Amino acid sequence: MPSGCGSLAVCAERLRRSGMESLSSKPQQRLSVLSFEQVQRLSDMMDEVVSIHGRGNFPTLEVRLRDLVAVVRSKLEADMPVRDIRLNGGGASHVLASDPQPYNDLDLIFGVELTAPRNFERVKAAVLGSLMDLLPEGVSRKRITTCSLKEAYVSKMVKVNHDGDRWSLISLGNSRGHKNVELKFVDSMRRPFEFSVDSFQIVLDSLLLFYECSDLPISENFYPTVVGESVYGDFQEALYHLQKKLIATRCPEEIRGGGLLKYCNLLVRNYRPARSDMKALERYMCSRFFIDFPDIAQQRAKLQSYLSNHFVGRAEEALRYRYLLLLRRVVEQSTVCLMGHERRQTLQLIEQLATLVLSQEQALQGRLGPQAQGAPGPQGGPQPAWLYQNGYFYAPVIPSYTTCSCSCNAPTGWMAACSS
Repeated sequence: MPSGCGSLAVCAERLRRSGMESLSSKPQQRLSVLSFEQVQRLSDMMDEVVSIHGRGNFPTLEVRLRDLVAVVRSKLEADMPVRDIRLNGGGASHVLASDPQPYNDLDLIFGVELTAPRNFERVKAAVLGSLMDLLPEGVSRKRITTCSLKEAYVSKMVKVNHDGDRWSLISLGNSRGHKNVELKFVDSMRRPFEFSVDSFQIVLDSLLLFYECSDLPISENFYPTVVGESVYGDFQEALYHLQKKLIATRCPEEIRGGGLLKYCNLLVRNYRPARSDMKALERYMCSRFFIDFPDIAQQRAKLQSYLSNHFVGRAEEALRYRYLLLLRRVVEQSTVCLMGHERRQTLQLIEQLATLVLSQEQALQGRLGPQAQGAPGPQGGPQPAWLYQNGYFYAPVIPSYTTCSCSCNAPTGWMAACSS
């Protein structure tokens, strides 16, 4: 009987927990209707002119984001139905947050059916056909092929079709310092977010329909109903994390790369863990990162790519050194899956990148002059910078510039000495 009672108690506890989980994941808690201010910010973003820079002699494509979405959707619907269109990532966070949120790319999700392999090619053809239509007037299209358009305007193209994931990504734009437009075509995705603060998706269909049906501008008394979703689960909880700059996730081992690089990116921007067990999750982040990027060459390529894509602009580049120091600390303290020499290799790689980043920063400060250096140095010149090399900081040699009177006729050049 005791064992039976114990079994019943366990079953009751499981039922209670499953009931709580189903309650916490109700669809209505994932969704929220946007306020007028949020819809206004969304409309302003959709009216922004984005620049898609081309390589070589290909011209820069200047197009409103809403027009780009309309062209791509029209091309897609010629061959397949489109379930919905969503704004994702940093752009969605910027729309929803009360304070401005920086974002590097404009991420758009097109819900399509990709069970047929040929649909991946249809997606690619739709995007390249859209680029052809967006070429400026006066550009001869006779000799332009889809292959040349891909080389000119597509910076990244990814196709995933395994283990329940069916999606593709086409990133437009080839210029550093400008926002890229990332078009994601999703049938199914097992893990659509890394952290709660990047889990927001805003359904654009009602706003796009408003643009088609009304010539009137959006006003407080006349605007479409737009719905946002948090794929993290609870919309209000995720929005609270965004407003208060809190870090929360679950099962980081399910994320490609473990979310490690994004986690350190949040830390360097003064986000803080929402829960006390984040240190335990760091171990899962590190383990998954080294599973996905096992050798030092892959780690170097991934880190360099991440720095290039996520720290764009003067203010952002100034964060890179501190970011690498944070990353080194997390890897050193939370990596449990590597052999000793592998761990030392990775730490040395991060140190090398930090040294390179700091030297680039110092060189830039030298070119910019005293305004970038901060306090003036001797005789009004720029203060010599500290030098970081091989894990050590070296202080600069600062000349005294002390003048002395000398009665002899010794030359006044470098290292002049008085014998009297």
